[in-house]
Amino acid sequence: MAKSLYETLEITESATEAEIKKAYRKLARKYHPDINKEPTAEDKFKEINAAYEILSDKDKKAQYDRVGDNMFGGQNFHDFSRSHRGAGNADLDEILRSMFSGGGGFGGANFGSGFGGGGSSHKQPNLDIETNVTVPFVVSILGGSHSVSVNGERFDIKIPAGIKSGEKMRVKGKGHAQGGRAGDLFLKITVASNPEYVREEDDLVKNFDAPLYAALFGEKVTIATLEKEIKLNIPANTKNGQRFRVKGMGAMNRKTNLRGDLYLRANIVLPKVEDLDEELVKVMKEKLPKE
Repeated sequence: MAKSLYETLEITESATEAEIKKAYRKLARKYHPDINKEPTAEDKFKEINAAYEILSDKDKKAQYDRVGDNMFGGQNFHDFSRSHRGAGNADLDEILRSMFSGGGGFGGANFGSGFGGGGSSHKQPNLDIETNVTVPFVVSILGGSHSVSVNGERFDIKIPAGIKSGEKMRVKGKGHAQGGRAGDLFLKITVASNPEYVREEDDLVKNFDAPLYAALFGEKVTIATLEKEIKLNIPANTKNGQRFRVKGMGAMNRKTNLRGDLYLRANIVLPKVEDLDEELVKVMKEKLPKE
């Protein structure tokens, strides 16, 4: 006997209660329309919720297991739900409620209590909130706490190191509250710009001033980074715009948990001629190459 509700949640018919819940949470996160912008995501999300509503309820699960896909006229659940979308047809939840309250559709079998509890035709309200939040550049690179104000409440959220503009974060239980339920807060991240740094994938680029003496003859210079001051050894004959690599001081890659590098780009600062010793200026005029 075909039982496609299990296929919808990508589990076997022998799945335990814990396995059913784990599979549902994984798929719900993947297909939630606030996160997944594919055209089919919303319909897939509804199918996942409907399948879980049945299989997570012991009585409804036992009733479905006895009849299987016969309750859908022999169709699998995906085809059944697709055939009842649009074109003025009843909502999928309404159809399943009717079935589970003995309203017919598969040989007049009586499945007891209504789908979603008591056979009510009212949908649960969407209590989730989606909003934008701007995160300081240094927090986006190093991670840390950031204060936000949503729905009349101010609280701190933990920003993971390496987050980028356009990414979304979910904060559980910080949506609207109603009837003992609380939705979730979905934050779309914008990273504030920083005049000293440019992010290139997982690498950071920062300009630093190098005195002419250091560029010509070599010298150690002190540079302030996002994390600490470092000593950089400038070699003789350093060119303007020349980059120096500092390993592991870039942005965190959230997939690999590896940090990129920091590239320090030399900006050679020329002294004002009028501030130089007259004899030095005279010698420079005579000795410096003109080409």
